[in-house]
Parts: sequence; C-alpha cells; structure tokens
Amino acid sequence: MEVELYNEYKNQVVPALKEKHGYKNVHQIPRLEKVVVNACVGSSPDVKAALEEAKKELATITGQKPMETRAKKSIANFKLRQNQAIGAKVTLRGAAMYEVMERLIKTALPRIRDFRGVSTRAFDGQGNYTLGVSDQSIFPEIELDKIQRNIGFDVTIVTSARTNEEAKSLLNELGMPFSDRKKA
Repeated sequence: MEVELYNEYKNQVVPALKEKHGYKNVHQIPRLEKVVVNACVGSSPDVKAALEEAKKELATITGQKPMETRAKKSIANFKLRQNQAIGAKVTLRGAAMYEVMERLIKTALPRIRDFRGVSTRAFDGQGNYTLGVSDQSIFPEIELDKIQRNIGFDVTIVTSARTNEEAKSLLNELGMPFSDRKKA
C-alpha cells in the first residue's frame, strides 16, 4: 500500500531538502520516524467512561488499538492515584504514520474554525514537533452525532532531524501549515 504523502516525500521533499541544506548523503536528510497520538482524560469526573471513549476515538482516527497510559504518582488535588489508568496513546510508524499525517495535514487541520496555521514554537530543540488538538471532530472519520464529550489530544511528530530548523523545513515541505506570524 503506497501512501501519497510518502511518495511526495520520496519524489519532491528529499531533493528539495538536499538542495536547500546541502546534504552530501541521503541518510543525512531528515525523515519522519514515528507519530505518537496521546489523549489524557485523568481530570474527567468519570475517568473510566471517558477513557473508553478516548480509546474508541483514537482507534477510529489512527486505525490501531491504543494502549492505556497510567499515572506515575498520586496527586490528591486531582483525585489521582498512582498507577491509575488516565489516558491512551497510539504510536504509528511506516505506512500508517504517513496516512495519518496526510489526513491531519490535508483534511483535519483545514477544518478547524478560524484556522491560521500551527505554531512554529512547538519544537522541542531536538527536531520533534508537538501539536495539540482540542477537539476530535476535525477528523472526517469521527461521526459528529455520536460524540458524547470533547476529547483533546496531542500529536507528537518525531523526526530524525538534529535541529528545529531542519525539522521545520521537513514539515514545511510535507505541507504542514505553519503560521509565520510572530507573537509579541
């Protein structure tokens, strides 16, 4: 199964990045390594029901069964106990990763109301990018009439880039809609 975004990466992004950054070897060119989609419902009043719904939504969006994430330590103010199931995550690699990235970039992000691009400040210093999505309904495979609660999640894009600039140019070439306006 060939994914359109992967073909675009091989045929257009690799030559563009090689020319722009002057890489001598094809293995120096940054690439996507994995995409992690993480949802946390630990602060919800009914954690078990919210967790089941989050797992169902993540499975619908990614096409993979999510694993539960657990609290590392107890926090009384949040009514959390150590080792309590509070979230779910899916790690995507290969064709599934490119397919979810393609749907995120080309269909989901443009469906956000008043969307002006994603922040360029969400890089971690080692070439990884994290994007917060506040509502799962931006994905077309989610049926709007079956949503019981809004589940926000994080999408972490792990690249082989060494710097934020390399990762930004990789994601830019892949079509990530960055907002280039500076915040004061």
